Amino acid sequence: MPPRKLVVGSGQKTHPLVWCAAIICVFIALAVIITGVCVFVGYLVIHPRVPALTVTDAHLDRLDFSQAGVMDVELTILIRAENHNAKAHASFSHTSFILSFHDIEIAELAAPPFDVSKNKSIDFNYVVQSSSIPLQPRDSDYVDRSLKEDKIRFDLKGSSRTQWRVGVLGSIKAWCHLNCELKFHPSNSSYIYSYCSSKSK
Repeated sequence: MPPRKLVVGSGQKTHPLVWCAAIICVFIALAVIITGVCVFVGYLVIHPRVPALTVTDAHLDRLDFSQAGVMDVELTILIRAENHNAKAHASFSHTSFILSFHDIEIAELAAPPFDVSKNKSIDFNYVVQSSSIPLQPRDSDYVDRSLKEDKIRFDLKGSSRTQWRVGVLGSIKAWCHLNCELKFHPSNSSYIYSYCSSKSK
C-alpha cells in the first residue's frame, strides 16, 4: 500500500467568540492590575492613619469609704479623639465606655456621633459621680489595702466606630478600643500616668 500523506494546516479556525472572550479577559486583567497599582500608589502618597482614642489625663476628685463598706467616688477623665490624617476628616460613632472598680460597674461614659477635622483632635472631659456603692467584704478589703498602699485602681473599657474617606481607597471603617487601668494616689488625688490609647505604641 502507498504511504499516507500528512496534511499540515488543515485544522479548524478559532471561532471569533473565543477571540472575543480572550480579549475581554485581557482587558479585565489589565484593569485589575491598574487598579491595584493605583491603590498602592494612593496608599503610599496619602498614607492613611487609623483615628485613635487616648486617655490623656484623669483626677480622683473624691473618694469616701466608710467602715460599713460603702464607697462614694468622683473622678474626672479626659479622653482625646485624634485624627492624624492630613487629607480626610474622620467620623466617630457608637462611642461608649464603662468605668468599673474591682469588677463593679460604676458608670457608662458615652458621646453622640461627632467629626474630627484633618490633623485635629477633640477632648472629652468626663466627670463621673457615683452613687453610694455597697461593697462585698473582699472589695472592702481591697479598698482598705489600696488606701494603706496609697494606690487605687479603676478600669475603663470601651470603643468607638470610626469612618474616614481616603481618595481612591474609598471609605474606610474601623473600631477603636480602649482598655485602661486608671491608677491614683488617694492621699493627694493625683493620677499615676500610664499610656493608654487605642493606637499601637
